[in-house]
Amino acid sequence: MAGAGWRTLLALGLVCGIGLLPWLTHTDPAYTVLKTRSAEREPTPEVLADIRQQLGIDGGPLHVLAGWLGGLLRGDAGRSWISGADVLPEVTRALGASLLLMGVSLLVAVLTAGVICLRTLRLGARRRLGGRRAGGSGSAVLASLPEFLVASVLATVVGVQLGWLPALGWYGPQWTVLPALALGLPAGAVLGRLLDDLLPGAFGEPWALAAAARGLTGRSIARQAVRRCVPALLPNLGLFVVGLTGGAVAVEQVFDIPGLGRTTLQAALAQDLPVLQAGALALVLLAALATGATRVAARLLTGPALRDGALSSLHRPAPPAGRLLPLVYGALLVAVVAFGLVRDPLALDTGQRLRAPSPEHPFGTDALGRDLLARVGHGALDTLLLAAAISAAALLVGVLLGLVPRVSAPLVDTLNAVPPVLVALLVTAVAGSGAATPALAVGAVAWAPLAAHTSALLRQERATLHITASKGLGAGPVHLLRHELLPAVVPPVLRHALLRLPGVALALASLGFLGLGAQPPSPEWGLLLAENQPYAERAPWAVLAPAAVLALLGALAVSAAGGLRRPVRRRPSPVVDGGDGAERRSVTATEKEPAGVR
Repeated sequence: MAGAGWRTLLALGLVCGIGLLPWLTHTDPAYTVLKTRSAEREPTPEVLADIRQQLGIDGGPLHVLAGWLGGLLRGDAGRSWISGADVLPEVTRALGASLLLMGVSLLVAVLTAGVICLRTLRLGARRRLGGRRAGGSGSAVLASLPEFLVASVLATVVGVQLGWLPALGWYGPQWTVLPALALGLPAGAVLGRLLDDLLPGAFGEPWALAAAARGLTGRSIARQAVRRCVPALLPNLGLFVVGLTGGAVAVEQVFDIPGLGRTTLQAALAQDLPVLQAGALALVLLAALATGATRVAARLLTGPALRDGALSSLHRPAPPAGRLLPLVYGALLVAVVAFGLVRDPLALDTGQRLRAPSPEHPFGTDALGRDLLARVGHGALDTLLLAAAISAAALLVGVLLGLVPRVSAPLVDTLNAVPPVLVALLVTAVAGSGAATPALAVGAVAWAPLAAHTSALLRQERATLHITASKGLGAGPVHLLRHELLPAVVPPVLRHALLRLPGVALALASLGFLGLGAQPPSPEWGLLLAENQPYAERAPWAVLAPAAVLALLGALAVSAAGGLRRPVRRRPSPVVDGGDGAERRSVTATEKEPAGVR
């Protein structure tokens, strides 16, 4: 009940904060509404006073907020300040469109994750995982592709040039395919990498070895291994559900989809508070439902083993990943940045507009004749350093808050319900606009998936047999945390953080694409994509250059993360004071590779 009360308080605080958005930004909502309704009309004091009376906001923000909450208790979400229509039907239609898009995108994500894990499933079913090296460069590239760029390419090539599927509008199921691919492919790549990280541990558990000895088919063992790993991923799957519903703003903009993310963005820009508050409330309720569903599913899949402390650890030692790929990717990235830094990113040459790659301009030029290699190289200093700093802070906060799930879980649910664009607007309202605004907006939500992952892994690790045995032999909470729980949980969460490093850069890029990030003439990668996206059909290199460097960053992050594993070695069992003066040795997880994985 305490958790439910904490969630309710946070949800109310979020909705109330959104309701105060115009006054927090020190803007007159009457003026904004007037400009949205009729940009040519003069904002005289009489006209503004008349609009305030029409909207009922002449009593101040608290009066407006109290009136909206009172109407909500009667099932009335108010009327739009812009169109005058009832808010509830409008938000319901937008939510329906977003839920349909989310469902198809989630199907695409699950299929993509299955393809990424197919090799590991085959090797595990045949008990040949011993020589498997961590890979995933292809999935890293896929996860690093900006959703709005994938959407633009699909709309231009598949929708317009080839004419295979409709590219604009929202009139039936066939209109969901292209936007679902744009959303589902990167999300599936992230889920697939997380699942692929856990599968070797599941195949090495005693049940898998016993099942193989009894003659069960490899397909059955692989299916049970997936079931064993899914509970640890369900919290992040719930985050994806809400993110694909309210966070698909850029994709909805590209495909002209009247979804909830786009509706809330338009309402926020026009300061249409009734629509904005109703949309945010719908996302908060969806986040609560998704969280509850994932928790129930995790308990059903895990069974009584979680309660009885009878699980095995999925985070077993593994051979280190190859070191050649990270060096190759890192050298390529450093070379691109170094060659770009020696060039002028602001030099204009209108006679060289949209030139194809050449020895003089290896990445080509943009619409103003500026060298793209120079802009990519100089933009790396802002994009990479900022993304790395945000990722490091998100990792630290995520792990610390993940250790106290009763505190972090309600925060994660509430923050995940807010689209990043709306977070950027709220941050702008509080901190003001500036170069730090996108970083604050992305950092405010970047820790949430890592905290959810930490809590899920910690919950399962605490239910393992060696932790139960260590407790029975007198190991205290501090000893268990330092020597057992953190060594098992931190490496996969750190790999998760590295996997999301390009995603942080993409989040900054998405804000730039929507006009809420860096401003011209900055060479920030998101702004480069936004500036050159209209020329993607005529000059594809203008968007492929920054997208390729983002993909290279993703490949570097994932290949480097493969080496962050517990080493294959034996260590002496820690000595624990049993409390009666006798020294006892606690039972720890084995430090050698499971025989069944060889």
